[in-house]
Amino acid sequence: MSVLPSSLCGGATAPVVRTRTLHVVPEAHSLPAVVGSDLRVPTLHGEVAYANLDHAASTPALETVREAVDRALRTYSSVHRGAGFASRVTSAWFEQARAEVAAFVGARADDTVIFTRSTTDSWALLSKALPSRTTVFVFGTEHHSTLLPWGRFRTVRLPVPQTVEDARQLLEEALVDHPSRHRLVVLTAASNVTGEVWPIERFSALAHEHGARVAVDAAQLSAHRTIDLDAWDADYVAFSGHKTYAPYGAGVLAGRSDWLDAGNPYLLGGGATRSVTEDGTTWATGPARHEGGSPNVIGAVALAAACATITRHREAIEAHEEQLLGSLRAGLEEVPGVELLSIFGDEHDRVGVVAFTVDGWDSSLVSQVLSVEHGIGVRDGKFCAHLLVDELLDDPWGERSTTAVRASIGLGSTLEGVERLVAAVSRLVEEGTDATWTRTDAGWSIEGADPRDVEVQRPW
Repeated sequence: MSVLPSSLCGGATAPVVRTRTLHVVPEAHSLPAVVGSDLRVPTLHGEVAYANLDHAASTPALETVREAVDRALRTYSSVHRGAGFASRVTSAWFEQARAEVAAFVGARADDTVIFTRSTTDSWALLSKALPSRTTVFVFGTEHHSTLLPWGRFRTVRLPVPQTVEDARQLLEEALVDHPSRHRLVVLTAASNVTGEVWPIERFSALAHEHGARVAVDAAQLSAHRTIDLDAWDADYVAFSGHKTYAPYGAGVLAGRSDWLDAGNPYLLGGGATRSVTEDGTTWATGPARHEGGSPNVIGAVALAAACATITRHREAIEAHEEQLLGSLRAGLEEVPGVELLSIFGDEHDRVGVVAFTVDGWDSSLVSQVLSVEHGIGVRDGKFCAHLLVDELLDDPWGERSTTAVRASIGLGSTLEGVERLVAAVSRLVEEGTDATWTRTDAGWSIEGADPRDVEVQRPW
């Protein structure tokens, strides 16, 4: 291995690690392993294997990610301006991680790839880099991270659509009614509530016809389907490591360089500067402009390892999730009183996210019962998408639940876990719970000892 310097923006240098290219046969038919797949959890009826159906919130780490992090920690050092061997190797891996992520999102040659903390952080960064008086168009279907950061007075909120064609018509009417020099349409690639996949390329074409740009929230797509800025003809994309089997505090914003290079730096400090004198500061361009301070190198390495692993196993991942999603939806549809939520209809393409309600049962109690009695991890509430959930559960007579239960699948999920969930919901409907529960201001409380309240040794 040889390490050679390479010029970067702002006058900084970073090494390039040259390694021999290995021709690896894609592992298309095998599933990558995740950390914690052997986890067992306490329930009222004893210890059971954990059924992880909460991937939409956060995914476990891949074993390949843990291995990459362990390797990177051996030579860990700060990046870009160190002469020591460890710094040079770390710097090289950091920039190689950027290239890996660029390939993962289908970035074009002149796109910028910026490491952030999360999808939420990415949109906060982009919102500060938008040209003055940019008008932002966003549907009520969005997660709060894409709904809120743009500012109230420059945001045009569109209602929750009934169909894809309805969404396109709503967007086109809004674009016609709100002309301005700079406009940005923000779309989700896959709903974090229903899992439904939006046809991004169709909306990109429409937005570009009206001179607007498109930013895509791929947080719920990145672990499940291909992200492709180039094929989508989208302008920006963001996603998070913690939803992509790399929970090490890194996220990504990738896309057109001009707005990012012209916008004020996101973090003022070292690394973001080209020069600082008594007369003023000249800021760097490219990723460095918005990556002030010491970057999260380990998070970047973890995310790159996850992207590479997912790409190698893409075919097996999609087949695994298609089987589990089919079983989950079919099973829940057979349970009396269970309603599955949907924006565009039951037949619409979707990833492995299912939100549902159970007649007569509070969603938070359902999730507690699933955990305490069956060792199943799900989520309940409005999933940081209040406008969408309120619309999907709208009930003028006040007879329906105002929140839902969400089960979401991934590499940490198994067919046995899905079948256990369906059986548990069916049993709840038919027989009720095995425990006595009381509603308090803090939520639902079980009578007697909660089996989950066990003493666990701190990891440190």
